[in-house]
Amino acid sequence: MKKQIVTMALAAFAGSLLAADTTGKDEVINAAKKLGEKPNYSWKTTVVVPESAQFKPGPTDGKTEKDGFTHVKMSFGGNTTELVKKGDKAVFTNRDGDWQTPADAEGEQGPGRFMAGMARNFKAPAAQAVEIAEATKGLKKDGDMYSGDLTEEGAKNLMRFRRGGTDGPTISDAKGSAKFWLKEGVLLKLEFKVTGSMNFNGNDIEVDRTTTVEIKDIGSTKVDVPEGAKKKLS
Repeated sequence: MKKQIVTMALAAFAGSLLAADTTGKDEVINAAKKLGEKPNYSWKTTVVVPESAQFKPGPTDGKTEKDGFTHVKMSFGGNTTELVKKGDKAVFTNRDGDWQTPADAEGEQGPGRFMAGMARNFKAPAAQAVEIAEATKGLKKDGDMYSGDLTEEGAKNLMRFRRGGTDGPTISDAKGSAKFWLKEGVLLKLEFKVTGSMNFNGNDIEVDRTTTVEIKDIGSTKVDVPEGAKKKLS
């Protein structure tokens, strides 16, 4: 009898933990979707990597409007690249500052091909947060912050270096975690950390990357799209 009582108590406890994790995940997903329903918002993304890392992304500044344009400025190695997206269409600037579509860069190598893949797969923070939250094992609440570990596949997807629509290099030992900050039921900040190893062209590259996205100017953001981007998208 005692054994049955202990077993039932443990099952109830495990069930309550599972329910708490599921509730936390649902709350974060709903908060991200509420952000996506806002008329507009801006964000700033920063990436922290070890000093020994070969690839050190600079900050990214973005602006987006519901059912309209998304305009992003990204910094890579001292160079700035712009990306504009509307619906499924995207354009970005090349090394010379000219606007091109992912199809334009299809046959290129290096930065052009990388940007083509990024443009195709780019998602604004609201949509990205939904995907990341869905890729957690569960989210626990601590005040206005929710945190949890990523699934192995979720960590791989955030590490993956997409090139021209391919899946990229082989990834091993992928691990990660995610944090989300909410205010009045709306997502205001997210952070995700991934670690692991990628084999790229026969070389093993260790990954240790923390990405932070801070949302701001909800409802007061104005998206100014360069004319060259508009013409290329039309």
